[in-house]
Formats: sequence, C-alpha cells, structure tokens
Amino acid sequence: MTSQSQTPAPTVTPVSVNPSHLHDPTPNGYSTVTIAPASGRLAFISGQGGQDQTGALSSDFCEQVKQAYANLAGVIDALGARPDRVVKLTVFVVDHDMSKLGVLTENVKRMFGAKLPAQTLVPVPKLAIDPMLFEVEAVVLLD
Repeated sequence: MTSQSQTPAPTVTPVSVNPSHLHDPTPNGYSTVTIAPASGRLAFISGQGGQDQTGALSSDFCEQVKQAYANLAGVIDALGARPDRVVKLTVFVVDHDMSKLGVLTENVKRMFGAKLPAQTLVPVPKLAIDPMLFEVEAVVLLD
C-alpha cells in the first residue's frame, strides 16, 4: 500500500493509493484509490451473494459474507486472476449498521491481506432475493 498524494509511475499491476492528507481507510479494509494500468483488460464480476453451490442461503449475515467472498474468490480463480488483481469492490448490505462493519472488514482482509482494493459499501433495504443480506461485485485486472 502506498501512502502518498502523488500518482505513482505506470506499472503492470494495480497500485493502491491512500493520500496522506486523508483518513487512513486500511483499518476498515479498503484503499482510497486503486490504479489499474492502461494496458490491462478488466473483468466486471456480477454481484456474488452468499448462496452455496446448491443455491442454499444461510440466514446468518456472517455466513453469507464468508460464502460470498468464497464465491468471489472462485470466480477470480476461474478467470486465471488473483485477489491482488482486484481493483474495485462494491458491497451491498441489507440494513447496514456498525455491528456489521467488523464482519465485512475481517472477510476483506482475509481475502486481500495488505493489498486492499478500492471499495464502496452501499446500505440497501433489500437485495434480489428476500433472505439475501449481502452481495459483493468486483472489477478485476486480468493482464
């Protein structure tokens, strides 16, 4: 992670930037900016929910988040990419409150380690299916 206010030199891998004049977002599991190289191809991954391979969906928020990130990891792997190639996440949380932030941060850090992508959390009243409590979509740099 870079803690600077200038744009880094061009590179072939995504670069995270957290300008020093802004609050450090890394304890909350994201970076302020992720820069993808101009030469790279991007994949836009549709929202992954907490359904398992059979389509079953736990009623537990923590389990849904864990499964959704496992599903996202599977899609990234199927593309031949790695988690450190994710440049942007958008997460949707039903009835978000601060008690859920720890669960989200734990799962993001487990998947991405110190290479945290840019991320936006969108609180929503409901998702596509009623028991769904969490969904994550991603933009991944393929090459």
